Amino acid sequence: MTPESNPVDAAMAWHGGDPRATIDALLKDRERLCEQLAIARACISKGYTRGWLPGAEFEG
Repeated sequence: MTPESNPVDAAMAWHGGDPRATIDALLKDRERLCEQLAIARACISKGYTRGWLPGAEFEG
């Protein structure tokens, strides 16, 4: 399996094999995406989405 076909290997390779840098980048990406999700929740009306609102199912 090549690094390009395995997302974990690709992320590690992108950060020069440094696991701390990889984890740090992923945590920062997650934070940014959570912020964008909060903005989407505030902007999307419940009626427009027929009762569905974007959620953070991965949070728990």
